[in-house]
Amino acid sequence: MSEEMKQCPKCNSPYGYAMGEDIYACPECGNEWNPNEAEEEAGLKVVDANGNILQDGDSVVVIKDLPVKGAPKPVKAGTKVKNIRLTEGDHNIDCKIDGFGSMALKSEFVRKA
Repeated sequence: MSEEMKQCPKCNSPYGYAMGEDIYACPECGNEWNPNEAEEEAGLKVVDANGNILQDGDSVVVIKDLPVKGAPKPVKAGTKVKNIRLTEGDHNIDCKIDGFGSMALKSEFVRKA
């Protein structure tokens, strides 16, 4: 085993230690990772209805009418939303929609523009 320590990709602890040839573990958060695969897993991965990976600042199109609580009309299918922000959670897109204001959308109801 190697005595080299690697930074944990989850909590950024500098004390990650080797458990085997390709597996490292963090004593602070308990995360186990393969440093060769860490680049793929790092960051938030959000996909649209077609399976395209979304990023902050992308533009998306709503693919079905979405009812909005407290609004007299739904967000219509085909509405283009610019400059999205990705977040953790069930509604993983924060955005501003003209006529509705700030709201959170689920990525399964949009496609990349």
